[in-house]
Amino acid sequence: MEVSMPSHFDLDCLRSFVAAQDFGGFNRAAEILNRSQSAVSQQLRKLESQAGQPLVRRNGRQLVLTPAGETLLAHARRLLALNDEAMAALRGHALAGQVRLGVIGDLAETWLPETLALFRRAYPQVLLEASVDRASALLDALDRGVLDLVLTFGGDGRADAMPWCTMRQRWMGASGASFKDMKMVDLVVLPAPCRFRQGAIDQLEAVGIPWRIVFTGRSVAALWAAVRAGLGVTFRMVGELPAGVSVMNDPPGVPRAPDIRVSLHDGGRPASDPLEQFRRILGKRPTTIPVTG
Repeated sequence: MEVSMPSHFDLDCLRSFVAAQDFGGFNRAAEILNRSQSAVSQQLRKLESQAGQPLVRRNGRQLVLTPAGETLLAHARRLLALNDEAMAALRGHALAGQVRLGVIGDLAETWLPETLALFRRAYPQVLLEASVDRASALLDALDRGVLDLVLTFGGDGRADAMPWCTMRQRWMGASGASFKDMKMVDLVVLPAPCRFRQGAIDQLEAVGIPWRIVFTGRSVAALWAAVRAGLGVTFRMVGELPAGVSVMNDPPGVPRAPDIRVSLHDGGRPASDPLEQFRRILGKRPTTIPVTG
């Protein structure tokens, strides 16, 4: 006898399922969603019942997705995005207020404009103000109440840190650049103090590779322009790279740098309705941004 599957999935269950993947487990998802662990576990069992097959399996102490779970995860993201966009469209014209966002320069040229445009179309009555700066300056502005939300690295120890994505740290140069052709590494950097500037120097010093700073820019956009022109190479976290800039192989003898976490910070203050809706849009970002270029 053939078993018929339900005609639809429960969106609340799908949201818990996606949150578990985005935040590193069902226990963490329960905290983020303000639900009990048993409630989230029950939602998983309900999804598996609706799917007619297991969605997760145990691998040591962790639960990992089955092939069916991987398939459902991709569709669940799309279903939740459509649901949230429909709700936003209905609420958008009634929502008013202000959102002051701070973002690091690495996200300003690629991800940021698209996200701001999406929010403005959904909530035309909300004044959206974005500031691009270095991590330390953004967190300071947040603590002083000048900003409402900050998306940056370097605040992992803060109580308000909400993991948003993981980005890889890599060496980057103009298309075709290679360390094999360099007797001296010309560095393109931001002014000190800068974790990537110091990270680049420390890596080269550790293996005895000569280096010199040839360009110091005041913004990430300035770094990309210098790298694209072939003035030197840079070391940063990397996601969507501009045209003419590529990820390079690591310098000889230099071990691969660890990934870096980007978190969303709200200063521990209660969120207004516009702020909550903007956080929903930010929440759709994947937890790992792939290397491109």
